[in-house]
Amino acid sequence: MSASFNPYTKRQSMIEPDYEVYRYRSTYMNEVELHHHDFYEVYLLLRGRIEYIVENKIYRMRPGDWMLCSPLELHQARIDTDADAYERIVLWIARPYLDRLSTPRTSLTRCFDTSVPGHTNLLRLPGAIGAPLRSTVDRLCDLRARKDYGSDLLAQGALVELMIGLNRAADSHGDLRPAGTSDQVVDAVLHYINEHYSESLTLDQLAEQFFISKYHLLRKFDAQVGTTVHRYILQKRLMNAKQLLAGGVPPNEVCQYCGFGDYANFYRAFKAEYNQTPRQYIQEAKGK
Repeated sequence: MSASFNPYTKRQSMIEPDYEVYRYRSTYMNEVELHHHDFYEVYLLLRGRIEYIVENKIYRMRPGDWMLCSPLELHQARIDTDADAYERIVLWIARPYLDRLSTPRTSLTRCFDTSVPGHTNLLRLPGAIGAPLRSTVDRLCDLRARKDYGSDLLAQGALVELMIGLNRAADSHGDLRPAGTSDQVVDAVLHYINEHYSESLTLDQLAEQFFISKYHLLRKFDAQVGTTVHRYILQKRLMNAKQLLAGGVPPNEVCQYCGFGDYANFYRAFKAEYNQTPRQYIQEAKGK
């Protein structure tokens, strides 16, 4: 079975309609900014030391750990640059595709569902569970790269097998679901932003609301979330804007619902973030 690595790309959008899987090795790389996707992400750490931030949680990962990120969860891997090579497998799955593979009896998206009691993004699996899943994802990487007869269907079978295994593991408890760490003040600020992102929000307002120095809040926020307060608010507004646009809400209404104030501000922010205009995104969403 092939163990070759793919050239690393900073691309954070899918080019395939169903799924993409990559095996990466990096000896040095700049930190990837906090970001989000419209698709599901499964991440397996093979080698290296990283902290993985998902929304308001910080997970300290070990080789063999799996990270599951649902669409629209802001996330970021912070890499320990003093460590040796950083190796990982990254699987991206389009939402409609994973929905189609699911059945009324077997949901393959349950492990990503943040509303499930006890949900965490990190799975730390004992050898008896983790080893077969590692073999399955290796087989998926190998089959996806092949072009011979039947390899596409065999790859789809490996993908389904992997997702069933991860969902079963996510239903377990104890060491399979290590909790992330967080700060109570930052948690409260994040909750407030998520409830009020459609309103006017500034760093000064938040500092006053939570009785904390804005400079202290900036330091604590960046340490936990991996970005500035302003950047987080902007990304939350844009994420929700994309959902409204995909649902058929006109762009000039979306900008009001999401706190941009006027369409010009919304247009500039959307194009700078996604390299396309709101109306171009609408056309793309209609084609999926």
